[in-house]
Amino acid sequence: MKRVKYLSENLQETKKIAGEFLKKTHPQSKSATVVELIGNLGSGKTAFVKAAAEVLGLKNTVSSPTFVIQKIYKLRNKEFDYLIHLDAYRLENGKELKILGWQNILSSPENLIFIEWPEKVSDILPRGTKRVFFDFVSENTREIKYET
Repeated sequence: MKRVKYLSENLQETKKIAGEFLKKTHPQSKSATVVELIGNLGSGKTAFVKAAAEVLGLKNTVSSPTFVIQKIYKLRNKEFDYLIHLDAYRLENGKELKILGWQNILSSPENLIFIEWPEKVSDILPRGTKRVFFDFVSENTREIKYET
């Protein structure tokens, strides 16, 4: 696998990067497509999900699910039916995510799941989970990396 690296200085560039990532992201045959978003606070994880949602045609405003843990958005996309945005920051482990119906959302190949703070629930993430890495470079610049 090859890791690609981008620098983003604004939301338009992040949207382009998210679009490139989504071109290489397709539904799995037996379960949801899961994407770990790895990076510190303020590194661009939520901005990336917002950008991906726009690329997928979502008109709703995507916001961080920190306090509700999970937000589900219906897509009118050819490949995925739902974008599910999870924030595991306040969770202790995967058992807590299971209570929220993790097995159910994971079982549907039509779901695209983005998880912020995945290290909190790494014990239940499936094999083949994609990873996107974010680094804060400066006030307006973020480094975004992922494997292809």
